[in-house]
Amino acid sequence: MTQWPARLVLVGAGKMGGAMASGWLEAGLAPSSLTILEPAPSPEIAALAGERGFALNPRAAVAPPDMLALAIKPQSLDQAAPQIAPLAAPRTLVLSILAGKTIADLAARLPHARALVRAMPNLPAAIGRGVSAAFASAEVTAEQRGWCERLLGAVGTFDWVDRESAIDVVTAISGSGPAYVFALTEALAAAAERLGLEPELAMRLARGTVEGAAELMRRDSATSAATLRRNVTSPGGTTAAALDVLQAKGGLEDLMIRATAAARARAAELAG
Repeated sequence: MTQWPARLVLVGAGKMGGAMASGWLEAGLAPSSLTILEPAPSPEIAALAGERGFALNPRAAVAPPDMLALAIKPQSLDQAAPQIAPLAAPRTLVLSILAGKTIADLAARLPHARALVRAMPNLPAAIGRGVSAAFASAEVTAEQRGWCERLLGAVGTFDWVDRESAIDVVTAISGSGPAYVFALTEALAAAAERLGLEPELAMRLARGTVEGAAELMRRDSATSAATLRRNVTSPGGTTAAALDVLQAKGGLEDLMIRATAAARARAAELAG
């Protein structure tokens, strides 16, 4: 099995960075191998550091590690780069989850870095159910690829893509995708209220429906989503009546195409 990197520095421990760190530790990363640099650590990260014993904002200077993971906001890269650059030595693997920031963007700000990986996980990484994909620069070694697979696989499923532009699509689909599911849940609850249900019951029904459908799809992974949909749709029944609206021109599929295209376009705007 691929080993963990001997020394890993994580820069940024917000929701996503914190979720990944927690997942890595749960999967077996030695706390002594991990250093987190986060100027405003949340109470949860501070408590995790106290409980697990990894270094959080150490006073001593941090030497370039085997792997440097960047989980700051993309808009913060220019401001943070002068502090980050000394950590990226030629032998350091840089793993970035900064939406929209390209390999070229990272190389321009981390001039000594050679091996660079762009990845996009998503929020369910916090419960070990994330979905991640990554693109590696040509300088990334087989061992370093293994580190990425170990780290990102520890918090969910992981895939490589063979062209960097695909990462913006991954960002639009799975990276942002949990928010679409939450928005669908809100919309379903709002519809229930419009039809006369009390708000608390409406939300319980909406959440339970989304949770149950997702779990069914997970457990029956060999069955396509289209087949599962057909299995609950009786011809001429109530579900069919609703799907006639959702699948009409301009309906759910067209909305999702427009929404994800907007997300991909925004990722491209964040480059530079």
